[in-house]
Amino acid sequence: MAWNTFESKPISHWILLTLSSLAMLVAFPASSLLSRVYFSDGGTSKWIISWVAVAGWPIPALVLIPTYFVLGTSPTPLSLKLVASYVVLGFLSAADNLMYAYGYAYLPASTASLLGSTSLIFSALFGYLLVKNKINVSTINAVVLITAAMAIIALDSDSDRYGNVTDRQYAMGFVWNVLGSMLHGLIFALSELVFIKMLGRRSFHVVLEQQVMVSLFGFVFTTIGLVVSGDFQGMGSEAKSFEGGRSWYLSVLIWGVVTFQLGILGGTAVLFLASTVLAGVLNSIRVPLTSIAAVVLLSDPMSGFKILSLIITFWGFGSYIYGNYPQREDSS
Repeated sequence: MAWNTFESKPISHWILLTLSSLAMLVAFPASSLLSRVYFSDGGTSKWIISWVAVAGWPIPALVLIPTYFVLGTSPTPLSLKLVASYVVLGFLSAADNLMYAYGYAYLPASTASLLGSTSLIFSALFGYLLVKNKINVSTINAVVLITAAMAIIALDSDSDRYGNVTDRQYAMGFVWNVLGSMLHGLIFALSELVFIKMLGRRSFHVVLEQQVMVSLFGFVFTTIGLVVSGDFQGMGSEAKSFEGGRSWYLSVLIWGVVTFQLGILGGTAVLFLASTVLAGVLNSIRVPLTSIAAVVLLSDPMSGFKILSLIITFWGFGSYIYGNYPQREDSS
């Protein structure tokens, strides 16, 4: 069955899918750690981190433009409906980034990434409602397990709270992180719906087109918020007081811009090449990778309850993969 699935697609498909999956599994954890480094080393603006997540929109544009000349592809005509879809996805992405920024401002990176695993639940739910992806017993089992894992983290909140974070701030970070995961799942499903209904699966360049347009509109919305909040004007003084100085401040932001865009590109490409199911699974597999990296690189606290939560979460992922992948292969 697996061999038949492999042979049904050209080798270029599997190379792109592998590179896209690696981009998700490497760039997303790196961007998460950089977000936490920004706050731990003196950064305070949630708007700046949200802006960093979309400021790299010219990167996929630089990859996209040569495809029109080298590969002979033509730009997708911009209908009113397609532009409206890009605007909505851009706004949702801006809101999603801001929600996650609150999570990384008040929670350890390992805890925030574990809470982010709830995006698998919402990816399955919205994929079912909007794209008609099936939900089976294994998916329900995964939802229950991941929900239990999040409850364990909530009950063990005192073990991983930073000394300067109040109860209200911790609760705010917890709630906004889960809400961000919910919105992330919705964005995944809506993106796949745009591919199915409006863009089609004609060529890989439509992935780049969607990322450029969605990130561009997200950049516009976030820039407005950054300027109105006054945080844009305060970047100079924040850089001076940043631990490590202005050069380290710029390094954190620049690498954040690059890793965010690579992760988003990988996720969008997986949606195009496969489905919301695979994107949700890969998005969740990065959770243990981020948690382990945060403990090793940032000395995040890792209590016994958090380890138990990580194990249960991974069990939930396994259940989800087991229940969905035979289904996807059968349908190929």
